[in-house]
Amino acid sequence: MFLFRRGLSRLTPGQAHERTGNGDAVLLDVREIPEWKAGHAPGACHLPLSLLLTGTALPPEAVGRPVVAICRSGQRSQRAAKHLAAQGIDASDVKGGMTAWVKAGLPVVDERGKGGSTA
Repeated sequence: MFLFRRGLSRLTPGQAHERTGNGDAVLLDVREIPEWKAGHAPGACHLPLSLLLTGTALPPEAVGRPVVAICRSGQRSQRAAKHLAAQGIDASDVKGGMTAWVKAGLPVVDERGKGGSTA
């Protein structure tokens, strides 16, 4: 059984998809707006890292819930997870980001909810 550890876990795309797909956690995409619009995981919420680090509040659907951060390659999401964990939030990130998500064959949608791509 996978144990969710505060701010220490780097999840595979499959693990992240399972945790967020079954409602155990919220997937938080921390990429910038153009990247998000091009393609993101269905059901993810969005808050660019640049805004998160300047104190912008989490989207309502992420408040009080474990958060799994994702970006393009895993660098920004790891930074976001550490930032959130320092605030006492159960946070983790997706190792390899959206690039690994797509390679794992997981779904991506654009801003209209149609087939997207990663930017």
